[in-house]
Amino acid sequence: MPKIPDNLLPKLVLAPAFVLGLAFIYGFMVWNGLLSVTASRMLPNYELVGLAQYERLWEMDRWWVALKNLAIFGVLYVGVSMALGVFLAVLLDQKVRGEGFIRTIYLYPMALSFVVTGTAWKWILNPSEGLQKMVQDMGWTSFTFDWLVQSDMAIYCVVIAGVWQSAGFAMALFLAGLRGVDDSIIKAAQIDGASLPRIYLRIVLPALRPVFFSTLMVLAHLAIKSFDLVMALTSGGPGYATDVPATFMFAMSFTRGQIGLGAASATIMLVTVAAIVVPYLYSELRSKPHDR
Repeated sequence: MPKIPDNLLPKLVLAPAFVLGLAFIYGFMVWNGLLSVTASRMLPNYELVGLAQYERLWEMDRWWVALKNLAIFGVLYVGVSMALGVFLAVLLDQKVRGEGFIRTIYLYPMALSFVVTGTAWKWILNPSEGLQKMVQDMGWTSFTFDWLVQSDMAIYCVVIAGVWQSAGFAMALFLAGLRGVDDSIIKAAQIDGASLPRIYLRIVLPALRPVFFSTLMVLAHLAIKSFDLVMALTSGGPGYATDVPATFMFAMSFTRGQIGLGAASATIMLVTVAAIVVPYLYSELRSKPHDR
């Protein structure tokens, strides 16, 4: 039996996964793009209709609501998660007692799936069973917190649940970045009389720019894909008040029997994610030759 060259063996081992990845990831992306320019309804129909599905999509009020909700959720989810992450990381960077235990508590929500998080917060924010009822039973009968059933406030319940789960993840990334900052720089600034808040604002945090960018990319990617959290917490309701593009795509494709329309919305989501990820990858690959 001929001996397989050493440089060929890794390629043979990785080849099946590579082929399956091409077929079931990128192949389905191409197929989805094809369906978005066809007249597909209940089943795939390869009658080409050009950009008609995209025109229908942009004429739908529900799609605009989904985009508005994504903007609200994305900005608040990413912004608040990063702000809390930085704040908690700075606190833990002070070598507090029981740091390992505290860090574990903050990180624990990230170990849960968004389905579990959404289900738990659905109970907590339920006016008749959760936080509102508990506070009223304690004697504050005038207290109300019924955002979950208000069409104009329900999206903020999704933000609360999302931030609760992801703030600890952002904290872990920023804490790792803080621990990588050279202590001699901080000590030199302290000798010069700089206060600790000033050191962090002017020296430490600006040095974490790559961490900020990486965290932004990850959280933005999670925000755009937010399907399971919304479905578990609000199911897109009341009505379709908390619809996001992911839930819109699911409803059109598998509930309303509008596969072509759902494929068009999925294609726009794909383009949006690519618009976020591709510049990051380009900047990373471009910086590699300068680092050598």
